[in-house]
Amino acid sequence: MTINLSGPTIPGIVWAYRCHGEERSCTRLPPDATHDQIMLPFDGFVWLHLSLADQRVPAFLESLGTVPADVVAALTTHETHASITLDEQKIYGTLVDFQREFDSETRDIGWLHYAVVDRMIITTRLQPLRSIDRVRASLEKNPGRCRQPIDIFELIVIEFQRTLISLVMELTEELNQIEDIVYDVDARDERRRLAPVRRTIVRLHRHLRTILTLMRRASASDDDEMPPGFDDTASRLMARLESVDYDVYALQERARLLHEEIDSKLSSETNRHLYILSLMTAFLLPPSLVTGFFGMNTSDLPFAHGVGGTTLAFGFIVLSVLCAWWILRRARIL
Repeated sequence: MTINLSGPTIPGIVWAYRCHGEERSCTRLPPDATHDQIMLPFDGFVWLHLSLADQRVPAFLESLGTVPADVVAALTTHETHASITLDEQKIYGTLVDFQREFDSETRDIGWLHYAVVDRMIITTRLQPLRSIDRVRASLEKNPGRCRQPIDIFELIVIEFQRTLISLVMELTEELNQIEDIVYDVDARDERRRLAPVRRTIVRLHRHLRTILTLMRRASASDDDEMPPGFDDTASRLMARLESVDYDVYALQERARLLHEEIDSKLSSETNRHLYILSLMTAFLLPPSLVTGFFGMNTSDLPFAHGVGGTTLAFGFIVLSVLCAWWILRRARIL
């Protein structure tokens, strides 16, 4: 049902929902929704998702009147680090997500800013994100699961966790392929292919550990600071994130061991080449001494006069190689 009220349209709106908790339903507002439509009193809450590409968003958030200045700053910041802040039953900050192109999903890190204030949850982003779109689809499919704004926050973190699981499966498959090549008979340098995988895993683990730490710190806050339902929500989310963190850590260790195995094989190959080069040097050094000796422009050189001098000199060369071979064998180098 569309509610027609006059007033300025919401700048940067991506979508907006009016969720009726008791009725277990939600209504999506039109793209030209106005300020009056989201502020209309009703038994439920509003989810407002905005794009920070519109420069009018900060002024609009300030005009709402129900959003404090520090929350507006958190929703419009361009800082790239995760944060969770609880203050007077409000929760706001920044979560990690992954950017989404028009026709594909990427592994590029994106940032979602959020705030749960009174009967409203506001989310903002600069680039399209992967998890937040899935939250919207989940809300439309089953609106009854979201009876309060903190439920939307929980869905956002859950979808981020599911995205991590899918990435873990993709990275596991890539490591499987690299592992098959690394442990093959023929040694191949897979460091160029392994490097971006390791970099992605390290970034995932770093951001995941940060969110877990922030969630633990937030769950330890005073009850007066927490919005309704946050304590139970934090416990469930920490359990989910810790299970994924174990998988990401296992991937990190596996990638590290693969890198060490590649380095070990390449070092062994380099040592083998150096060994062969050293043997060639050892075999060629005595003949070099013989040819150097007979190449001196001095008087009274052996075999300088007469027949068969070159043949005899060549015989000395062969004999010196055989002597070098015998010495290396006695020294157990060969």
